Amino acid sequence: MGSVNLGAEIVSIGTEILLGEITDTNSVFMARTMRDLGVNVYHMVSVGDNKQRIADVIRTALLRADVVLTCGGLGPTVDDMTRDAIALATDRELIFHDELLAMIAERFEKYRVQMTENNRRQAYLPAGARVIENAVGTAPAFIVEYGSGVVVSLPGVPREMKYLMTEKVVPYLREHFGITEQIILARILKTAGIGESMLDEMLGTELLEQTNPTIGLAAHSGQIDIRITAKADTRVQASSMIDEIDHVVRERAGQFIFGVDDDRLENALAKMLTDNNAGIALNETGIGQVIYDRLAAADADLIVRSDVYETPEALSAVLNLNRETALKDIAEAAAAKLLAETDCSAALVVVSRPDVDENSDKEAGTAVVVATREASRHRVYGFGGRNENVQQFVGNWSTGIAWRMLKELFDEA
Repeated sequence: MGSVNLGAEIVSIGTEILLGEITDTNSVFMARTMRDLGVNVYHMVSVGDNKQRIADVIRTALLRADVVLTCGGLGPTVDDMTRDAIALATDRELIFHDELLAMIAERFEKYRVQMTENNRRQAYLPAGARVIENAVGTAPAFIVEYGSGVVVSLPGVPREMKYLMTEKVVPYLREHFGITEQIILARILKTAGIGESMLDEMLGTELLEQTNPTIGLAAHSGQIDIRITAKADTRVQASSMIDEIDHVVRERAGQFIFGVDDDRLENALAKMLTDNNAGIALNETGIGQVIYDRLAAADADLIVRSDVYETPEALSAVLNLNRETALKDIAEAAAAKLLAETDCSAALVVVSRPDVDENSDKEAGTAVVVATREASRHRVYGFGGRNENVQQFVGNWSTGIAWRMLKELFDEA
């Protein structure tokens, strides 16, 4: 069977995931591993430590996936129910393996830790299961072949899971399903200064709806990612397919693309300022130095001036504005002051009320203005300086708009 038609489902097991006590990074790693192997992941499911619910999830997964990957619930305690649930889901008994218990005992001896009696639970596996030797931990992993599909059960400890996925599971899947070297590659083109609906229209339906490579949009505040994903027999072929679509995308929306994959907005802005021997001035009120920290990490020398005020009222007093002045007007006045008093090419101003948590329907909490000597743009949010969204939303939007406005300015020069 070729990998082009294979589908996988990932099942993360553990009540602590559902309670928000831990972040499920294991599923991300497993999904990327499947992507690189050329296997499509269509579903990810999280389920708590309940045997019946785990079994129900696995039964459903086996109906719609060739490969079911489970992670977690293989320890020695009573709430480690994955073995029992997989046996229930695949209509098998649990069988005790003396040799498996000996392997577990050997691991404990190697780590110089006393093995407790409850570790015997880990030596029970569904009948017919194939043991995956865990050379980096004590919890045995296993594979159950069921009909035309397989269930691969891995421990939840990230180090153990990653080792077993790479060294044991991938080779097994290649052999069992006859997977060739076909892989899935992805490239992300990062854009700023354009909305999702406008970018969608600019790219066009025929481009966005094609199947291989596929193109998808992911919106962030002030930034839209264009993900191009290709499946091919070799990495070279997949990369070439992506290059072709990359060229078309840049022809249609290249003026909004600031980077690829892990490139960051602040680095793109810093490079543009450096290339044009230009600088930027900042005013941050009520949020600390969110923008300064981002830009300084890229190149602090590009910041011509950085003003910081604790409250809008403090900034208004410096600008000789009354206390009733709207946040947007305060920000625009601060931007004009920066442009008048420095030789910067752009001013970036954030004015926020620190005591506003989130009240977007009733009052403005944060205003952002980006201004050059030719034009200005602004945005108003309903949350204030203490809200956790400030750094992400304000930072992305203002940096993206500054990049876009300066790009237009320098392109025209």
